[in-house]
Amino acid sequence: MSIPSPISPLPNEVYNAVQLRSLIPIALSVLLIGAPAARAADNPYERGPAPTNSSIEATRGPFAVSDTRVSSLVSGFGGGTIYYPTSTSSGTFGAVVISPGFTGTQSSIDWLGPRIASQGFVVFTIDTITIYDQPDSRASQLLAALDYLTQRSDVRSRIDASRLGVMGHSMGGGGTLRAAAQRPSLQAAIPLTGWHTTKNWSSVSVPTLVIGAESDSVAPVATHSEPFYTSLPSTLDKAYLELNNASHFAPNLPDTTIAKYSISWLKRFIDNDTRYEQFLCPGPGRSTQVEEYRNTCPNS
Repeated sequence: MSIPSPISPLPNEVYNAVQLRSLIPIALSVLLIGAPAARAADNPYERGPAPTNSSIEATRGPFAVSDTRVSSLVSGFGGGTIYYPTSTSSGTFGAVVISPGFTGTQSSIDWLGPRIASQGFVVFTIDTITIYDQPDSRASQLLAALDYLTQRSDVRSRIDASRLGVMGHSMGGGGTLRAAAQRPSLQAAIPLTGWHTTKNWSSVSVPTLVIGAESDSVAPVATHSEPFYTSLPSTLDKAYLELNNASHFAPNLPDTTIAKYSISWLKRFIDNDTRYEQFLCPGPGRSTQVEEYRNTCPNS
């Protein structure tokens, strides 16, 4: 006659059910704790909340911004103003340098500084060495300003030097294309109603958003922005945005359309933030603000 064990083993099906119930809270806690970390690991450069039309059309984004002046005595360019997110809690930021056009100073493009910086970038609006500098000189100055920004500026510790872009108006836009051709490690380029005697930019490998203006009589789109865009490689991430009924000087005043698509381009290619693709692909249709939009987005 066998003596029953004082602690009888549970039947297999009961034991398995108990085990499963005990593991459910652990599994849920792993999922809840691990999910944000996994999302962050997918894109460590993502900055700011999920974008909406309202958030990228706003005059200020989610980041508070401070600024600091750079003396005209600095070598390589004519000084300028650096706009940067005040908080460092999000980590480092991508950076953009912006050049004015022929006879222009940084005051002609300084509205872009705080507007873009407030979306999570360090932005440097520069003066050129002389107001008459030609596009290729402005390209050299854009690159010199990027090097100053990442190596010697007071805010260099806030910048991820591997994530940089250039922008510019008119001859500064021509300089932007040249800078992109000379430094393929850049992540984004945006010429604004650009002017350059060179029309073929097939050597550029930097994602480029060309912004032209329908009524531009200084750098007509037919002889500047359109051939610039067309000459860029068809395999390149590129887009062409033509402002409806706008002049060559549209980038010199606050402009929601310029800001919206410039911010989206910089976010997508400097921050690798695919949340902004919704504004670029397929992009805007014809409207009172947009005359035409082209791109190389898949299936657009």
